[in-house]
Amino acid sequence: MSLTTPKEAALYVRVSTDKQDELSPDAQVRLGREYCQKNGLHLYNEYIYQEHGISGRKADKRPQFLKMIADAKSQEHPFDVILVWKYSRFARNQEESIVYKSLLRRQCGVDVISISEPLIDGPFGSLIERIIEWMDEYYSIRLSGEVVRGMTEKALRNGYQMTPPLGYEAVGKGRPFIINEDDFKIVAAIFDMYDDQRMEPTTIARHLNEVGYRTRRGNLFEKRAVTLVLRNPFYYGLVRWNGHEFMGTHETRLTKEQYETRIKHMDSVFRPIRQRAVSTCRHWLSGIVKCPICGASLSYNPSKNCPFFQCYNYSKGRHPGSVCISEKKLVNGVLRSVQSVLDAQEVTYRYIPPVSKDRDEASLYENELARLDARMARVRQAYENGIDTIEEYRENKTRLLDEHAKLQARIEELKTGDFTKPSTAQMLKKIHNVYEILSDPDVPYEAKGQALRSIVEKIVYDKANKKLLFYYYHS
Repeated sequence: MSLTTPKEAALYVRVSTDKQDELSPDAQVRLGREYCQKNGLHLYNEYIYQEHGISGRKADKRPQFLKMIADAKSQEHPFDVILVWKYSRFARNQEESIVYKSLLRRQCGVDVISISEPLIDGPFGSLIERIIEWMDEYYSIRLSGEVVRGMTEKALRNGYQMTPPLGYEAVGKGRPFIINEDDFKIVAAIFDMYDDQRMEPTTIARHLNEVGYRTRRGNLFEKRAVTLVLRNPFYYGLVRWNGHEFMGTHETRLTKEQYETRIKHMDSVFRPIRQRAVSTCRHWLSGIVKCPICGASLSYNPSKNCPFFQCYNYSKGRHPGSVCISEKKLVNGVLRSVQSVLDAQEVTYRYIPPVSKDRDEASLYENELARLDARMARVRQAYENGIDTIEEYRENKTRLLDEHAKLQARIEELKTGDFTKPSTAQMLKKIHNVYEILSDPDVPYEAKGQALRSIVEKIVYDKANKKLLFYYYHS
């Protein structure tokens, strides 16, 4: 592109890894300045945008790139051209490259110029530019495939290559991870609070944050982070990566039996939709007692004179008719109702089969299947465009189909399960155990709430008939 009048320029510098010596940030800046001097362009330091160790596949992962686009669209219009060492520095995704270049040209009057890939004006130059972009994207896809292939081979040789879970750290070269004693204290605390004290993940996260523990990234713990630790089989020795798994040789402090007992308990815990965790409630009956008029929960009001429960929607003026009951009457009513079931030795309940294995794991495998389908389409496109030979195409296709079959088999394994509805006697035994907890004045409120929720989906307070309607379940 010929430049006949002085223009303001911006320079976008990107390196994917620290090993690109010939494309180092300093080299790209130096060559950019030389290009500006030769072509009458002005380049100011504030318009040099640099990103190190970032892939060019997705623009939303490149903050400096997005800042440059925003600056170009601003009312100040600070530059007329954007310089890059190669078009691959601007983007390795042809679709995004076309979108952003079109936006810059049409809305901002800004051209993107490659220092090392000069183009002629006119339609033929545009065609060459598209070919360069397509080759850059193909190179990126092929490089990604080679990386995944190498990682797969390492996994098949029982190499460690995933991100170490909390409590472990990598030593490099695929060797077994080692325990980080400081971090493992957090893991041990999570195991103890769930396995021995039967705390909910939300409660565990709150306790960890209160004592000053943080995640590996320095963030506060949340329920999801605690659940991932509890469900991770790595802690008893099983290593999983991209559909491959093997028993590792790293040090463990959890047995397989302990892990399986925990998972069985986690999968058996059922929480109705929109039911709050007891750890977030002000009373162990909060969130489980419902209004017969609107179905909303009865909120707890810890009044000094007489603590009571009242329909949340009524308290907000959303329906007429108060549904109020004192705490003492409600607690006594719950105990009498449970006792009556035990006396009669009869109960109606719903059976909810447990999840056979980790739902999150099955979801991850399904996402990986979708990525495999996309890779299969790219492999076929490479063959149809004459980039890959028929032998390369067959090899890649066979490998991807094999991975697809393994993932599909794993998903089916996780989703299958043979469960039998428990007998009435088993349900009554479970209710009896819960009653022992509810009637013990020394048991803390959170334990009572968890116990009740393990057998009851909801309790409807029929104020008109002065009855409590229990909806029991077994999981």
